[in-house]
Amino acid sequence: MAERKRRLVSDELTESALQLLALKGYDAVTVDEIVTAAGVSRRTFFRYFASKEDVVVQFLADMGTGMRAELAARPADERPAEALLHAVGVPLAACSDHSDRALGVVQLILRTPALLARFLERQAQWRGQLTEELARRTGLDPETDLYPRLAAGMALTAFDTVLQRWSGSDAAEDPAALLDRAFAVIGPALDAVEVR
Repeated sequence: MAERKRRLVSDELTESALQLLALKGYDAVTVDEIVTAAGVSRRTFFRYFASKEDVVVQFLADMGTGMRAELAARPADERPAEALLHAVGVPLAACSDHSDRALGVVQLILRTPALLARFLERQAQWRGQLTEELARRTGLDPETDLYPRLAAGMALTAFDTVLQRWSGSDAAEDPAALLDRAFAVIGPALDAVEVR
């Protein structure tokens, strides 16, 4: 019960913070405004987050966790391109399903240098996670074989390109269709691996 309450408070803080940040801009929002909108104290806020930047970082961490989990859950005999398409498609589908909220947050991240830097840091972590999972799936050693890291990097470059294009179009373009087009380009290279 206590864990459920903590999660509800964390979710409410996150939602309030992301809405305010997307609406007013990163530099214009204070922690006091976030706690007022969420109906909690400053002390409660700092029990969950060290700063307003950490709210966005948590949002990003959740995106990466979903990608790795999806890749791990894909059928073992599935082509690498297909498995990676589904994996990087998870956060893009969430963006599409909640475009009112997600668009503002994604634009905020891409247009705020401090947040963009944290986003790029997170992408480096995601690349490591996807590399490990690809190595496991293919039986290749990520220390000696180039494929796992290159494939993870290509998939994340496709993800990043689609995210930029989707946010730049103010969600007018369909991220799933964009991702399909991106994987049509990189798919042959992703599938050109001999699995051990």
